[in-house]
Formats: sequence, C-alpha cells, structure tokens
Amino acid sequence: MSDFFHEGELVAVLTTQPLDRLLDYRAPEGGCFAGAFVEVPLGPRRVPGVVWGPGKGDFDPSKIRPVTRVLDVPPMREEMQTFLTRAGEYTLTPMTQMLRLATRAPGLGDPPSMRRIYRLGQGEPDRMTDARARVLEVLRDYGGLAFTLGELAEMAGVSASVVKGLVKQGVVAEEDSPRDLPFPPLDPDYGGKDLTGAQAAGAAQLRAGVQSGGYGTTLLRGVTGSGKTEVYLEAVAECLRQGRQALVLLPEIALTQEFVARVEARFGARPAEWHSGVTMTERRRIWKMVAQGGAELVVGARSALFLPYRDLGLIVVDEEHDTSYKQEEGVLYNARDMAVLRASVCGAQVVLASATPSLESWVNAEAGKYHKLVLEDRFGDSVLPEMRAIDMRAETLPGDRWISPTLQQAVRARVAQGEQALLFINRRGYAPVTLCRACGHQIACDHCDARMVEHRFLKRLVCHQCGETKPMPEACPSCGAEGRLAPVGPGVERLTEEAQALFPEARIATLSSDMFGSARALKDQIAAIAGGEADIIIGTQLVAKGHNFPLLTLVGVIDADLGLQGSDLRAAERTFQLMRQVAGRAGRAEKRGVAMLQTFQPEHPVIRAILAGEEEAFWQAEAAERSQAGVPPFGRMAGIVISSPDAQVAFDIGNHLARADGPLRQVGAQVFGPAPAPIARIRGRHRVRLLVKADKGVALQGALRAWVAQVRLPAQARLAVDIDPQSFF
Repeated sequence: MSDFFHEGELVAVLTTQPLDRLLDYRAPEGGCFAGAFVEVPLGPRRVPGVVWGPGKGDFDPSKIRPVTRVLDVPPMREEMQTFLTRAGEYTLTPMTQMLRLATRAPGLGDPPSMRRIYRLGQGEPDRMTDARARVLEVLRDYGGLAFTLGELAEMAGVSASVVKGLVKQGVVAEEDSPRDLPFPPLDPDYGGKDLTGAQAAGAAQLRAGVQSGGYGTTLLRGVTGSGKTEVYLEAVAECLRQGRQALVLLPEIALTQEFVARVEARFGARPAEWHSGVTMTERRRIWKMVAQGGAELVVGARSALFLPYRDLGLIVVDEEHDTSYKQEEGVLYNARDMAVLRASVCGAQVVLASATPSLESWVNAEAGKYHKLVLEDRFGDSVLPEMRAIDMRAETLPGDRWISPTLQQAVRARVAQGEQALLFINRRGYAPVTLCRACGHQIACDHCDARMVEHRFLKRLVCHQCGETKPMPEACPSCGAEGRLAPVGPGVERLTEEAQALFPEARIATLSSDMFGSARALKDQIAAIAGGEADIIIGTQLVAKGHNFPLLTLVGVIDADLGLQGSDLRAAERTFQLMRQVAGRAGRAEKRGVAMLQTFQPEHPVIRAILAGEEEAFWQAEAAERSQAGVPPFGRMAGIVISSPDAQVAFDIGNHLARADGPLRQVGAQVFGPAPAPIARIRGRHRVRLLVKADKGVALQGALRAWVAQVRLPAQARLAVDIDPQSFF
C-alpha cells in the first residue's frame, strides 16, 4: 500500500456495520496505511473496519474521533479493494456486506500468543467409552489438525473433562503452540503421475498460461473419467514453482477429503481447507496465512474467493457448471463469475473444469473469450456407458410405483453378477410438476412458456413466471383421460422403501446429503459403498459429483423428465448435465456400464441428445434457442424477491415497482410479475417475485439501482436483487 496517513489525518473507514457510507476518523498515533484493518468507535461500541482512503472532512471536525487501534494483520491489498468494489457494484450489494464476506474469520485482532492445542497422541485409553470414542473419531477425521479444548469438546459432543482425562493417559497430546503457524510447504515435483498424450498436452497448455503471469480463462472439458484433475493439478504445480498462490474451488464439502488426499499424494503435504466444516481456530489461521503467504494452496467452498491472498496466480473452479456455486442467501453471487473477476483484477489464470460445462462458459469458449481445452478419452481402460431409454408410456406401473419392470429386471441381473446398480432421483426443484400418466402431457401456462406448478394448499396450478393461476383440472387437457394427472417426483425415502420391497435380498444404501449429520458420516458411507458394502445405491444429485464406485455398472435414472419441467430457463441444460454426469458413474473400471433413463418423452430433444452423446449438437441447439428468446447468456436477467410477514404488503411493493418501471424502460428492459415465488412462504415470510429482462449490452445495474431506490420499504419487509438468477425460487 502506498498511501500512508500520519497521526491526526482524516481517513475514510469502511466498517462491517449496515451503514451505506464510509465514516471519517483520525489516523491513530503512529499513523496507518490505506487498507489497514482497524477497530473504530461507533457510538458506544468498537467495530472492525478497513481504512479505505482519505477522509472527506464533510463533518464537524471536533466530533471526528481517532481510530482506536490498528490490527496486527497485513493491510488489505489494493487489488482486493478493487475486487470487492467491482463485485459489489455488479451484484448491487452494499460494501459493508462485501467487507463482511472478506473478514469471515474470528479473532483477527487478537495478539499473537501461545495457545494450548490438542491433537492425537500415541497412547491407548485404559477403557473405551462412547464419549472417548467420539473424541478420538474427531481427531482422526481431521487428519492431525489441532483443536482448542473448547472446539474439540464441542465437536465430539463431550465435556472438557473427557478430553483432559485422555490427556492424562497420553491418548490426546496437549501442546503449547504459537498461534497461526504457516502451512507445510508443497513440493510441485513430489508425486507427479505419468500422463497420457492428451493429458500431457493439456497440462502444457495450462502451464504456459500460468507462466505468462497474466490473466486468462480456460474451459477444461473432459468426459467423466478423462483425468481432468491430474491435468489441472499440473497447473497448480506450475503456480507453486512461480512462487504464487493457488485456489481450487469444489462444489461439495463431501468431495473435499477425497480431493485433499489426492493433493497430499501429489505435493507431499495437505493444503489449507476452507469450508463450513473447518474449526474457527483453523479459519483464523488460514485467513492470516493466506494474507502472509504462509498458505500456498487453498481448497475450499465458494467463499474462499474472498480470502486476502498475497499473490494469487491460479483459480480452478472444479465442476464449474454446478449450481451450488451460486450463493442464494445474503450476498447473491456466482462464484464462477466472481472467480473470473478476481483473476482479471490480480492477473491470475482461471481453469473452469467440467465434463458438462454451463452454457455461459461454452458460449464464451466458442466466442474466443475463453481458451478451450478438450480431453476426449477416458483414462485407462474404462469406456463410456451404453445409454438406453425406457419409454414409461409402454410400461405397466401402478400410480404409486416408480421403478419400471424393465429397470427391475436390469437391476436384478447386475446384482446377481456381484455388481452394483444406482437408482438416481433428480430431486431438483421443490414443488412437484403435474404430468398426465396416460399421454405424458405437462400442463403449461396460457400466457408464457413455463409449465404450471401445483400448489396443494391453493388447490390451483400457478405459473411462476407471470403469476397466472387456474383450478386443478380433473381430466388431462390434452388427452381427456380422467384421474391420470399426477405430481411427478418420488422422495428418496419412498424410493428406498419400494426398492426394499422389490429386492428383499439386496443390500441397499441411500445417499442423499440431507440424510447425514456430518461430512464424516457421509464420507464413511461413500467409502463403504465404493468398497462393495451395498448392492443397490439410491441417490440424489450428490452421487453425480466426482465419486468413484468401481463396482457400479448400472445407472437407472428414475425421473429423467423432471428437470425438463418447471419454469427454469436452464431446465434442459441442467437435465443434460446431470444425466451425463450420473451416467458417467457407470462402468469406470474394466466393465462397460449401462445407463437407463426412464422417460415419458423419449422423443424430447434433450433426451435424444443424451442418448446419442451428441454434446456439441445439444449446446448448439440450446444456444440457438436461448439466443432467439434473448435470455442468458444472450440477454440479461435480474430477479427481485420481496418478502414480508404480510403477503399483501409484499404484493403492494411488487405492484408499485411494476408500475414505476420508468428507469428500466429507459434502457429497454421489461418487468414481469409480481407473482408468488414458487416457495411462497419460508419461515413465516411471504415471498413475491419480479423478473427483469434486458438486452445483452444494457447497463442494467444502474437502471435497477434507480428503480429500486423509488421504494421505501416498510418495517419487516425486505427486498433482494439477484443479478443473473440461477433458480427462480
């Protein structure tokens, strides 16, 4: 930081408090740099903040108070200030909230000192109790990480005296440790694998990008099992050789441990991990070490983008198409897009890795905005599975059953051969979609392209795009069959019960992220399945993400159509991605797998593209359709969600905004709604949604800011703006 403020000079401080402006203070004794993390008085409290620049002085000078103290951490770099500012402007997020994202570590102001830490010791307990077993399990789970006494007791669900008892017996080691030690160095030449010709060429291309020292984005596409991870780890190795830091973003905490093990095998030491499962002590250590350069590689969730890297040279976004990169609460941002922004600000390379990229990334690569790197072959002997459709219109199946006779037969055959079968449910979306089981017709809105959704408590069908409603019909509007309209989509538990009845001899494992209390329990279940402890796996989207089950040779997709319904403009793309990813789980070893898709619409273009494996043809057709409709990535969209405990208040605000659309009309943008949000009530708050649509080149943020500023929100009402909404809930 070049700007230094001497004692008494005015400085502007951005705090984490919900104020919409910078506050003036006087520089403290000894002065401070721009970017310094400080503590300042605000009313009777002391609050954290960052010196953002020189003060304005538009305030009574006698009332301007001095900064209380400067925290003993490296100042925020100018590039980080730029990144936060530009991200805030793009997402229409107040800067105070952006700063909170960038300071999500406790005790940053604590002085460095010795602390008592606890880790796994050498001894054995004189007797084993449940409480002691839980302590040891936590210590083993976290691979030698240190805990404070309070953290270890809380995570194991025991009292501190249980831990102390284990210390006395030497089972748990108690040590005095300096706070916040650097992470062990990683060796880029430690455990490199022999790469195939295609992998080596891809790695060389990524290494050259890192060596350039500047910004660039590469879309790394490769079928499931093609070894994308090994290729981008070579880019990480090059980044380490250059003395710069690297960040690998993963979509699921459940994938982290498996990936960390691969990193350790490749570089000889564990990276820093940043996700919700990390202790607060470790969180502060990572934050400080990233800022000081004491952490070379961070593996983490989307919020790891907001850590204070000293010299970030590479960001990898693994499974870049995954919807969990979109933050849907608080600050609404897409980590994939923010990764590209962050890299462009600090001169880093971005690798977007996926077997089935998002249409946005595919279009950017086609247009030459991103570099393209394609791995065509699966690694080793494994081959892509055979794809088949099961036409559900020809299957005889009771209304409350989901596994077709054809699929039942295939599952039995695989289990009899000692292989595994996966029954997959695409449980995306909340409200069921109404489908005719006689002809496959889905009830559409008369006024827009969306499918209508059944709202049980209203006994009506509702369009979530325009708000149109109509009574739930008795007969199918298309074929006239009575009593055949059904909400689509079984729950995972219901499917498990059905499978138990159909396959009583089989060992059945259910794999769904909401069924496990901890990442450890989920990891254990995945390891057990991979080791052959189940014959039939029943799973949701979680199983599509990166897990390797060597014995799995059959994937049965129960409801391939479900993603094609509903009001989501990305429905076709997501169905295509998910089906391809799930199918890729089958036949990863020496046996060729089979993927069977149960569908009421085998002639649907998406289903046909999946079966034929025509990825390029699918992207081109999808791009043409979206381009014609003027929707992302060929147009711009923003979602506005208004919520209030009183439904009428939320609708009144929405109606007022819809009428006062002058600022949007000036840039040629249209407003749709207000309509009830698909999940119309969450935690007692009623939710109303508007959708804004504009042409690609429009400066939408400025118009939105002026439009929303016209509304004074009553008490208890909230308004959130979601730029580039991924879901329409």
